[in-house]
Amino acid sequence: MTEDSAAPKVAILLSGGVDSAVALNILKREGYNITAFYLKIWLEDELAHLGQCPWEDDFRICEAICSEANVRLEAISLQKQYKDKVISYTIKEAEKGRTPNPDIMCNSRVKFGCFYDVIENRGFDYIASGHYAQLVIDKETGLKKLSRAPDPVKDQSYFLCTLTQQQLDKVLFPIGHLQKAEVRELAESFNLPNKNRPDSQGLCFLGKVKFDEFLDAYLGERPGNILDAKTGQTLGRHKGVWYHTVGQRKGIGKVLDPKATSRGPWYVVSKDPARDIVYVSNEYDEEAFKAARSDVIVEDIHWIAGEPPPILKNEEGCYQEAKFHMKIRHGPRIAEGSLILNDNSSGNIKLDKKDGGLAPGQFIVLYGVNSTECLGAGVISERH
Repeated sequence: MTEDSAAPKVAILLSGGVDSAVALNILKREGYNITAFYLKIWLEDELAHLGQCPWEDDFRICEAICSEANVRLEAISLQKQYKDKVISYTIKEAEKGRTPNPDIMCNSRVKFGCFYDVIENRGFDYIASGHYAQLVIDKETGLKKLSRAPDPVKDQSYFLCTLTQQQLDKVLFPIGHLQKAEVRELAESFNLPNKNRPDSQGLCFLGKVKFDEFLDAYLGERPGNILDAKTGQTLGRHKGVWYHTVGQRKGIGKVLDPKATSRGPWYVVSKDPARDIVYVSNEYDEEAFKAARSDVIVEDIHWIAGEPPPILKNEEGCYQEAKFHMKIRHGPRIAEGSLILNDNSSGNIKLDKKDGGLAPGQFIVLYGVNSTECLGAGVISERH
């Protein structure tokens, strides 16, 4: 394909990182008519005290990338939308003692959500990004299937699990089929101005600041007791239930009484936000916690195809248990387990092996057993 006025028009999300820069250059070489967009979502007025505002450096790098590629660059401010759709969700979930995932919300509500609305009438055929994920079209149904990237460490399908068919219909993931090492090699061969830039630690701006600092800026402190889940004994004081998550071990010792610390390791096993209590145990690997670490109720289930896969119903149309591969958090680890639906939006998940920590609010993403297809996701309920 050669680039001309008849070439498909692509709006590519450019962050200043290596991945989106390589994605842009791949599309450029394939002849697409490209416009790059930098999304300004950093809330500098409210969060400037947490460190130097990062968006200016990122934007300068984006300018250099686009200058070399001869691609137009636009900056679009989505700060209000980001605050309303992502920050608000994150704060509310944390305050309720749940474990939010702002990256998932940033993708579904902002990058592939309100950004669509902003450019809707500008004639773009596709929106592209530097995500590590793959899309294929089902030849029978015409539906878009989201699949894991071949690089298990960089795969970002977990963060894309709540996208809809309408959103995926116009998406391109130019580097989704590549290993990270291959992307770095392409950055070198393209001689990109940011070819040596290290990877960022997050997909949205929360990767720029420490999450505890973000929580402190919006929620402050609300101290409460840390209790032994078995005996009820007070072991220490915390600064707020939102600073701790189920399964946490690292960092819990510094808020415990020194005498209790010597009897560790201690793990956070549950929270009672209404009473500002964090429950911990030094018997987390014992049989008493097996069910809490392997059986959960999930709610707000979203299916990428728009409906549950057929394996979840028997011939009579009744719900039945089915096996899935799962990701309980972003990363290479694939868990195995089963799901049986209670209704269209909730169900029970049973893991084959206990997990390090199943926290309410956390997303469990479902994949096919014999494929890398991302089928959908559910949110862990407090009822588990």
